[in-house]
Amino acid sequence: MRRTPRSGGLRLPNWTYSRQGRVNPNSPPARRSSVEKLATSVLGPTVRTTLVTLSGAHHIPRVLSIAGSDSGGGAGIQADLKAFAACGAHGMTAITAITVQNTVGVTAVHPVPPDIIIAQVRAVAGDIGIDAVKIGMLGDSPTIEAVAQALDELPEGTPVVLDPVMVAESGAQLLDPAAKATLRTVLLPRATVVTPNVPEAQALLGEAESPARDLDVEGLARRIHALGPQVVVVTGGHRDEAIDVFFDGRRLVELPGTRHPDGASHGSGCTHSSVLAARLARGDDPLDAARAAKELASRAVANGLTEIGAGAGPVDILGLVGLTSTFHPSCRTG
Repeated sequence: MRRTPRSGGLRLPNWTYSRQGRVNPNSPPARRSSVEKLATSVLGPTVRTTLVTLSGAHHIPRVLSIAGSDSGGGAGIQADLKAFAACGAHGMTAITAITVQNTVGVTAVHPVPPDIIIAQVRAVAGDIGIDAVKIGMLGDSPTIEAVAQALDELPEGTPVVLDPVMVAESGAQLLDPAAKATLRTVLLPRATVVTPNVPEAQALLGEAESPARDLDVEGLARRIHALGPQVVVVTGGHRDEAIDVFFDGRRLVELPGTRHPDGASHGSGCTHSSVLAARLARGDDPLDAARAAKELASRAVANGLTEIGAGAGPVDILGLVGLTSTFHPSCRTG
């Protein structure tokens, strides 16, 4: 049965955590995990606002990515899993498509059968549990319908972040044009947060692309919100100024950022939406989650791996350049 558009507040995962400057008084003293120590040393102290410090007997936040696989490792589920890990979350996947892809382009796409997509979601939901969902590449209408069915089997109120992926960084089309209407009518009403860039926002609304100087991004956010999602974040990567626009039907907030022309941007959208989903899984307000996603995705672009591949290099949310000189203790030899 198709779920009606979501309303009301988000379900908060049933676990406790401490954040920078805040400690749950009912929990035993929290111990910093090796992941947190490593990430803090490599990425700086501000990363601690994105890492969970576990306390008590509750679980690590569990986040599911329903998206395509990027064989080059820069975007898709590969980028999602890195972002989940950077946020202290356990990542899981339900793969929708296998792409033959590198930094230069996408040469083939093999869709995963809809029944297998649903089975993947059921497998992890039945055993591990799901605190939030991030949705990326879907490809076609049968896949969208399958994902909608899978979402309707999850507990009511499970946060869902929809990144309406349509075009790869290389320019390859990743969504059948005929499926845009299905995405708009079937998944948007089921989304807690939708994170289109400007071209994707215009495509969702069936509008022609406008010159940057004529853009009414606030209007785009309001019109997409009217289609059913609880929150809209129109990302600013395709604007003259890298400003995201957040709208939840009540608050309209601009989230400024810095453009990094010398960085690497492959996987930036996947990283942004995955950080947002991980933050919702830990119980953050959507605006706080959007601010964190903006900050970490921007930093991942700035630190991007420009030396990887001949095309647009992948973003780096894990601080791999720093890791090559410090190494995690478990990776050392001798």
